[in-house]
Amino acid sequence: MPDISYQPLFDLLENTDLAPWLETLPTRLEKSIHGANNGHLPKWLDALDALPDVAPSHFDQQSGAVTIGQNSDLSAEQQSALRETLMAFHPWRKGPWNFFGIGIDTEWRSDWKWKRIQKAISPLKDRLVLDIGSGNGYYSYRMAAEGAKLALGTDPYLLYVMQSFIARRYLPQNHPAWVIPFGIEQLPPSLPVFDTVFSMGVLYHRRSPLDHLIELREMLRPGGELVLETLVVEGPEGHALLPRGRYAKMRNTWFIPSCLTLERWLERCGFKSIRLADLSDTTTAEQRSTDWMTFDSLETFLDPNDPSKTIEGYPGPKRALFVAEA
Repeated sequence: MPDISYQPLFDLLENTDLAPWLETLPTRLEKSIHGANNGHLPKWLDALDALPDVAPSHFDQQSGAVTIGQNSDLSAEQQSALRETLMAFHPWRKGPWNFFGIGIDTEWRSDWKWKRIQKAISPLKDRLVLDIGSGNGYYSYRMAAEGAKLALGTDPYLLYVMQSFIARRYLPQNHPAWVIPFGIEQLPPSLPVFDTVFSMGVLYHRRSPLDHLIELREMLRPGGELVLETLVVEGPEGHALLPRGRYAKMRNTWFIPSCLTLERWLERCGFKSIRLADLSDTTTAEQRSTDWMTFDSLETFLDPNDPSKTIEGYPGPKRALFVAEA
């Protein structure tokens, strides 16, 4: 059976302050991938092996879609086979991507969020960057395009990790964008070496949001930058929504604070130079079902008679982007 390799990542880490992690990382990665007994893994590995063995004539990670190759690199038969292979990794949630002229219209227009982020954060050139809950690594490639020395995504869902290896199949081995199959709990505690840490769409899934913020701070070097994007609600300092059950049909949704409350949380957890960089309503233009993500999406999560509210009657999704210094 074909397999994937993290050896180039290990080689990269050897020359960083993350080198001590190599004592345990290879074994833990092996356990997370092959020890989880995921019944889909053989299918995904076979699909990775079925990718066309061609050298892409074009590579672009700075435009909206992370793009590898173009139409003319493949025959019509290869194009058809590639589309079927890529569909084996459904659902595609973060993107867009384009592989040899096949555009993957993902559930999220993640490029829109990245435009909001780009103008708000410190330059990523030569930085060690960590993205908690990264999904398939779309943002890691955008971070790499900004010159990051390492753009390391972590996500516990193995499908998304497998999606990230599609692009890596055609990249130089020393390319700095990676996704590893870990949740934040599986990262070494108190690892204050990252220059920038991203947490996007994670905070409201944590039962203890302040513990999450402290964990993020402990991964940053002194003076490092936190980029925090999360759901918020309108309200005064001290206000936070705790849904009775689901929020916009999402399971495991806990505290959704007001912006003033979140600012106070960040302050209490040791962050400084805190600023609200963006506040945006999430719309069905940015999050929706597509041919590449055919499950329900935002349109069905909202009240059909009042789209300013969720199906449960809560305020509709509004996302805040905070930047702070450790």
